[in-house]
Amino acid sequence: MITLTDAAATKVKQLLEAEGANDLALRVAVRPGGCSGFSYEMYFDGDVAADDTLATFGDVKVIVDPASAQLLEGASLDYKDGLQEAGFAINNPNATRTCGCGNSFS
Repeated sequence: MITLTDAAATKVKQLLEAEGANDLALRVAVRPGGCSGFSYEMYFDGDVAADDTLATFGDVKVIVDPASAQLLEGASLDYKDGLQEAGFAINNPNATRTCGCGNSFS
């Protein structure tokens, strides 16, 4: 299961509040595609399937489907807000190769 850093959890909470959607969870998924084989997908979701994994980080709920959970085991989601790096980034120890854009892995 992926974990969220404090910075990521804070930013997700801010985004949920801005949307007025505090009842939704952040879904993190891995899908086939991208230039390296798999790509990450993140979106707010209100539907939790019976076989989804659900974790809570502060006030933020995160859901991951079973297939994605295997590829995200030990991964972490961080948020940076700086001049050089800004936005969400996934650090995934299971990724053996990533593409130049950082959005896909194998």
